[in-house]
Amino acid sequence: MKSNRCSPSRLFLPIYICLFFSSYGEEHWSQFRGPGGMGHSLVGGIPLKWSSESVVWKVPLKGKGQSSPVSWGNKIFLTGGSDNGRERYLYCLDSRNGKLLWSRTIACSSPERPHRMNSYATPTCATDGERVVAFFGPAGLHCYTLEGEKIWSRQLGDFPGPWGVAASPVIVDNMVVQNCDAEGASSLVALDLSSGEVLWKTARKNKPRGGWSTPVLIETGAKRELVLNGEFGVRAYDPAKGRELWFCEGFNGRGSPIPAFSNGLLYVVNGKPGDTYAVKPGGSGNVTKSRMAWHAPRRGGRDLPSPAVVGDFLVVVSMSGLATCYDTGSGKIHWQQNLGLKGEYAAAPIVADGHILIQSVYGGKTVVLKPGKRFEVVGINDLGAEVDEIFRACLAPIQGKIYARSLSMLYRIER
Repeated sequence: MKSNRCSPSRLFLPIYICLFFSSYGEEHWSQFRGPGGMGHSLVGGIPLKWSSESVVWKVPLKGKGQSSPVSWGNKIFLTGGSDNGRERYLYCLDSRNGKLLWSRTIACSSPERPHRMNSYATPTCATDGERVVAFFGPAGLHCYTLEGEKIWSRQLGDFPGPWGVAASPVIVDNMVVQNCDAEGASSLVALDLSSGEVLWKTARKNKPRGGWSTPVLIETGAKRELVLNGEFGVRAYDPAKGRELWFCEGFNGRGSPIPAFSNGLLYVVNGKPGDTYAVKPGGSGNVTKSRMAWHAPRRGGRDLPSPAVVGDFLVVVSMSGLATCYDTGSGKIHWQQNLGLKGEYAAAPIVADGHILIQSVYGGKTVVLKPGKRFEVVGINDLGAEVDEIFRACLAPIQGKIYARSLSMLYRIER
């Protein structure tokens, strides 16, 4: 573990997340990993323990997909795709009973070739309460009203290569921002949310491999930055103009996990084995030497799940289920333990009531961790799915309930 002299302020959560929740409340889980993009539920009473008897309903979904549930009011938005990828689906469900309210089909004449761990409908929707946007790679970016009326559609590229797409759109002010990393020409694009007009487009350096991470908006004092992980490291952009602000080199490739922002620092891991590292945002140019606060060893193989922060504890879980807990200020490793549940982990965790919830791929069992200086598993929750049912979407805490999505099924979990 190595550290320089950067001294992060000890804040539990960035102020901007609190502002999101005070403005909207957690009635609306409006984008991938919630309003702040960090997977934090700031409303108490979310179920931490459940069983198959806690599932009040489950409904089949058209096609297959790995997008996570998002909501506004009593509406949940999800996507799916046909087996050959030539049809993509956007559907709206009633969160109270799972009833299908409306569905739209988008044609794709030249489908991409997603990896076996990916799908034709992996990016999660985003909504501002008036519109909902859905991204399908070569099938385009699409905007609808919450009643299903089409507003606009835009093609953003062919997305070649053997990987597929996974980056979700995010809404910033009156823009929708989309990461268009690909095996080839890559870019970060902002479009007018009302019209679909391209407002800015910034080239990204990702060759020879694409990227699958979703940008997150952070605030550092009076400054706002769009932060995006990538093949070579993490970069920050000016959300108004798209200009690259700074870049910090990573320790290996595949920048798919989304960085966590807390305590005044960004905490970053790569999709391939390599050190966990912390960066102080707000710099300019290449900040690898000047603003990397610390980096520390990370074992356990590849990582798809994003890091999660609770107070002064940073937890990173590998695909194999090896969890590592770091001190957020120094990078000191408090413990490293297997979660105790065999299988793979792909979905980014969520944080609720000071606990970290991370769901396994096969069968959808959820491990509940209480971060601290000692390893503590509070419980392992089983919603009663078949062992071969695949869960790669993130859990969604909505209005005091938990929604879990497998490839072709949506579950509602209550206390």
